[in-house]
Amino acid sequence: MIFGIIWTLFLGGLAGWIAGKVMGSEGSMLKNIILGLLGGVVGSIVLGIIGIQGHGLIGGTAVSAVGACILIWLGRKL
Repeated sequence: MIFGIIWTLFLGGLAGWIAGKVMGSEGSMLKNIILGLLGGVVGSIVLGIIGIQGHGLIGGTAVSAVGACILIWLGRKL
């Protein structure tokens, strides 16, 4: 159980870091983790609407990174 939580936080941080690099936005480790975790939810919803799903480690990380990019873009627009 603890390993699962740590793994989820690691993947969230990785997805947030990837999104930060793609969008040219630098942030702290905590910001990357939060962006990645929330990005997973946003990415699943948005990509699910258009019929795209991410499976496995790489697919889930990619979906989270896309969702985090969407969140960064929305944050800049607000």
